[in-house]
Amino acid sequence: MDFGGRYRIGASRVLVWEALNNPEMLKAAIPGCSHIGWTGPDTLDLAITVNLGVVKPVFKGELVLTNVVPAASYTLAGKGKGGLLGLAEGAADIVLADDGDQTLLSFTARGGASGQIMKLGKAVIGNSAQKIIDGFFERFATAMGAEIEPLSPA
Repeated sequence: MDFGGRYRIGASRVLVWEALNNPEMLKAAIPGCSHIGWTGPDTLDLAITVNLGVVKPVFKGELVLTNVVPAASYTLAGKGKGGLLGLAEGAADIVLADDGDQTLLSFTARGGASGQIMKLGKAVIGNSAQKIIDGFFERFATAMGAEIEPLSPA
């Protein structure tokens, strides 16, 4: 499953970068996140309760940052175990660019799941994942105290 989007955020690229690397900002932006914290220079652990409609598993896992270009871009990849439901995994490429005194943020994300989760069907999982992504950027901007404007794909 692939997702993507572009946003204009009413803050400088440096401030957006700092917020993207601040666990408290991320926790406020990720629906269902009960914990997120740095465990190393490029790794975070997290726990998220995901609403898949008929079930609400808690996924615990690790996020790893790679291809880091400070204040410009990185790849964020993670895997989470949802108990008996199986494994979910995903990765996102985040790119920041200046737009005057604002920031253009673009991302492409891909994800998948295994085990009992897939029995729920790709439509349920895809809709849940897209809701999480859509809500993330709105909550992220709110946590930063910045305006956000969704843009059409590039």
